[in-house]
Amino acid sequence: MQIRPKKSLGQHFLHSRKVLNDIIIAANIQKDETVLEIGPGTGILTQELLNARAKVVAVEKDIRSYDLLKKRFAQECKSGELILKYNDILEFDCVTVGLENNKYALVANIPYYITGAILEKFLENEPRPNRMVLLTQKEVAERIIAKDKKESILSISVKAFGNPRIIAKVPRGAFVPPPTVDSAILAINGISNDKFIENKLEISHFFRIVRAGFAHKRKFLIRNLESIADLNKIKEVWNILSFNEKIRAEDLTLEQWFALSTKISA
Repeated sequence: MQIRPKKSLGQHFLHSRKVLNDIIIAANIQKDETVLEIGPGTGILTQELLNARAKVVAVEKDIRSYDLLKKRFAQECKSGELILKYNDILEFDCVTVGLENNKYALVANIPYYITGAILEKFLENEPRPNRMVLLTQKEVAERIIAKDKKESILSISVKAFGNPRIIAKVPRGAFVPPPTVDSAILAINGISNDKFIENKLEISHFFRIVRAGFAHKRKFLIRNLESIADLNKIKEVWNILSFNEKIRAEDLTLEQWFALSTKISA
């Protein structure tokens, strides 16, 4: 049985053996480790994860793929090596399949249009994976690592929890059908909420500050924050932290965002 990729689901099926190998090497899977795969599609990556002796939990939204995978991996499902679920990953409760905080890896060729939502779900909420290896849009991966040295809500959101790096660029021909954008393998290692604990910060408070700071890109940061805090208080914080009054949100480092968030009540 063959299935045609659905544009509405952002499906681009991977077929490159080299890219598969790069993903598996980057994932550094240990025997019997639990790995969550999002949107397994035809099961090409699922097979490699199983070959690496992982215990795989695969969540598939497309009923055609789900039915295909159920037949292809009938023995693995029976043995418990593979847990296959028909669901939307953004609505799926990972606790129901036994995923524990920081005790599994997330490895997937994800639909690019929900990259931000996936990162938000699995970084800001428990149970978090201890690492991720994602096949995603190259431009998004470069924004996450701040290749141009300019931070964004996306880059700060990821770096607050882990250490992102681009493993490899991926040509369009590695997929069927070829996407209209370039791709990259993005690894995020060392995922935890330790920085929030160390700074005694609520995650929601931190991101309220960050989102307000990036609200209007052309405005100075101090002006953007006026929407959530008193200007006189902000100026006091600027003096304490020795910030330039003309600094913009994109110029602050992660450490400066944490320092700022501990001193502004929003």
